[in-house]
Amino acid sequence: MQISRNEMRLVSSLSRKKGREETGLFVVEGEKMVSEALASDFEVVSVYRRDEIGEEAMARLSSLSSPSPVLATVRIPAPVDFHPEKGLFLALDGIRDPGNLGTILRVADWFGIDGVFASEDTVDLYNPKVVQATMGAIFRIPFHTARIPDLCARIVTDGGHVYGTFLDGKNLYGRDLDTGSRTPSVIVIGNESNGISRETAAHVSDRLFIPPYPADDPGSESLNAAIATAITVAEFRRRG
Repeated sequence: MQISRNEMRLVSSLSRKKGREETGLFVVEGEKMVSEALASDFEVVSVYRRDEIGEEAMARLSSLSSPSPVLATVRIPAPVDFHPEKGLFLALDGIRDPGNLGTILRVADWFGIDGVFASEDTVDLYNPKVVQATMGAIFRIPFHTARIPDLCARIVTDGGHVYGTFLDGKNLYGRDLDTGSRTPSVIVIGNESNGISRETAAHVSDRLFIPPYPADDPGSESLNAAIATAITVAEFRRRG
């Protein structure tokens, strides 16, 4: 099987956000990831296998340091207008690191989060580094772009809860936590450097704090965003 120059240029362009926006496609690499894509509701447009196109061609297509045996192009789903009525959700307020976003989606998948909302300034979900870091969770977790302050305001108005972690918050383990069985609950995850934005923080109904150990002598200044997400969501799920 030969791959044309136009196909090579197309796949290569998908490593850039502009290319993904112009074509409506993104790249998935690796046998597990491609299998996940094929088994999902996503439209797989093309599949390229190293054994068919050759080592050199695959190396030119791949964005990985060690090209995988298989690569696919997948259609980016059309955005869906979604307003949660109940359930437990994450709201990402300016997550910028691709590894963090990918890991957060894996956490959401593991703990059965009902959906993830992300601000416009959150790193692109279809960035190749994000896609790889999700380890397939990208195909299972509903993902929506939203204006996070507006989302949080609407949740509170509808009788739901908006949680966020702050250094001046209340101990996570001593608070009542609503897991969203009757009304929506949203856990806001802030930017890696600046935390939750002031505009979003104004709509947080429950300010939480993940205590260090020992409590009076924390070693690090703060937790990584993905780790903080895992700790917080795990405690919510432990409650119910």
